[in-house]
Amino acid sequence: MNKRLKIGLITLVLILLVLIGGFFYYVSDYYGADDVAIAVMNSQDTIDFRDDHIILSPTVPSDRALIFYPGAKVEYSAYLPILQKIRDETGITCILVKMPFNMAIFDVDRADEIMGQFPDINNWYIGGHSMGGTMASDYASKNQDKVEGLILLASYIYGDYPEENTLTVYGTLNTSVSDKIDYEKNIVAIEGGNHAQFGNYGIQKGDAKATISREEQQDMAVEAISKFLVNKDN
Repeated sequence: MNKRLKIGLITLVLILLVLIGGFFYYVSDYYGADDVAIAVMNSQDTIDFRDDHIILSPTVPSDRALIFYPGAKVEYSAYLPILQKIRDETGITCILVKMPFNMAIFDVDRADEIMGQFPDINNWYIGGHSMGGTMASDYASKNQDKVEGLILLASYIYGDYPEENTLTVYGTLNTSVSDKIDYEKNIVAIEGGNHAQFGNYGIQKGDAKATISREEQQDMAVEAISKFLVNKDN
């Protein structure tokens, strides 16, 4: 091996090591679940923890379920409080998915695996927050025969999933999302809401300061989701 080739190979290896190290540093710096979410985890509620997902089952068995993809770089358990509220308000089974490196982009088709584990569920909804919503939308667009409806929090339709089967909920202070919504049906804008308060993971860098509480924002989102599901049933 000549000297020039050897130097080139060493340089390439060093570049790869830097890139790999940078990636792992990036994904390891994520938003953790807050005390409210941890309290839900530790409660005696009907919550079933699996290796890669959490099941929130209603008291009365249901034939419909919501698969939820978490936002990028957010610990998935941060969405337990809002999913608990959705389950209690609507009676739908909620399945919260743990994503590789806390990023749904690395396993967009995880819903296929989840659906295969629940043969008694006949009506599947999929949703998510932020990037999780975008990836849920991508899945729904490519699997329209499997998905009854799409629920987006601080996200927007990505792909060609029908807007009449989609609910989009966002905070009015989250302009980066509102600017990308180019459709008109089933849109709920929460006045004074921001990007992060759909989950329980503290303050997100670059996010606007909400003028309503996290609980208020989540309650309004749950109300919108409940109405959407009722309309889908009729």
